[in-house]
Amino acid sequence: MLRLEGGVCSICGDRLISNLECSSPDGGAKCGLCRRIEPLFTRAVAYGSFEGGLRELIHLLKYSGVRPAANVLGRMLAEAIAELQPASEGPIAMIPVPVYRGKLRQGQFNHAEIIARFAGKFQGKLASFRLCPELLEKTRDAPSQSGLTSHQRRQNVRGAFRVTRREAVKGREVLVVDDVYTTGATVSECARVLRRAGAAKVWVATVARTMKSSEQRVKVELPSQAFEGEEREEKVRLARAAAG
Repeated sequence: MLRLEGGVCSICGDRLISNLECSSPDGGAKCGLCRRIEPLFTRAVAYGSFEGGLRELIHLLKYSGVRPAANVLGRMLAEAIAELQPASEGPIAMIPVPVYRGKLRQGQFNHAEIIARFAGKFQGKLASFRLCPELLEKTRDAPSQSGLTSHQRRQNVRGAFRVTRREAVKGREVLVVDDVYTTGATVSECARVLRRAGAAKVWVATVARTMKSSEQRVKVELPSQAFEGEEREEKVRLARAAAG
């Protein structure tokens, strides 16, 4: 599970695939999409690519409820956040992408918030950030994003979030965190409502990111199919060992 290094967009963090993308007049390499359309967030960073062992570790927490995996993922998220350089002197609100409250009442959990809480243990890296999950709310249960095109994903989450206390974000820099950045539709919608509420800047940090070369083969498995038999037990054992 190697860190993402070099060759990525300075704005969205996607892999750069051409010489044109690798050069920019302002000194920061930008992908073709960020050149054409300015994102609503200032910068998005991720620890690693959403594949292999990192993908499996995220699935262990998200679909199998293996909580020790959150400790490892939290450390990874903290390392990704440490790459950001916000200018704010005061504490910056760290806001996990919320889950619809109806799902929480049904016993489901917000894996993004759990990862963020474990990331908060690494105070040296996150001293200027304060976890504020209550500032953003999901207002409806949008269907799963799995299998949707980029346009369909944007439409699916449009209007699905709201800021609960505008005065808490107005004029401030905020950080939105999640487990995976796929097309950016979810974090972009979160950034849109935060900016409309007056946020000065919105940063984004995720544990993993779907890269251009791997986007077509990423497949989110159903919870019951995520890990089976001895293979699943071995991954659970490894996650617990990594968590210490």
